[in-house]
Amino acid sequence: MKASSQPSESAQDDTGGDAFHSGCPARTVLDHVTSRWGVLVLTGLGAGPLRFYELQTKIEGISEKMLSQTLRTLVRDGLIERTVEPSSPPKVSYSLTSLGEGLAQPLQQLFDWIRDHALTVSAAQDRHDAQSSR
Repeated sequence: MKASSQPSESAQDDTGGDAFHSGCPARTVLDHVTSRWGVLVLTGLGAGPLRFYELQTKIEGISEKMLSQTLRTLVRDGLIERTVEPSSPPKVSYSLTSLGEGLAQPLQQLFDWIRDHALTVSAAQDRHDAQSSR
């Protein structure tokens, strides 16, 4: 009889589960981090704290509503910290938590890879499209 390559249920509980399964906590985290705007917000805060409109300016195309929603989600997940400085009007800034910093580093590596290979991928797309249209 072949031994199962699946981790035991208790092992999955210790690690957050298996993101390939729709109901596991890891899938929820993956969905939040890799959402359309989540990865850009996390990477955008990698260089340091930013205020709401600074972050919105940095991430072209994001609406106030989507930025607000994404920030709320990532704050709730413990990846971003929201700091309110008492002033008139209050000054609110966002920064990565230590957990978020650990995630932002590999995301930055992904961004670097994409930057370095974007033209190669684009050329592959063009070749594919040219062959598909024949």
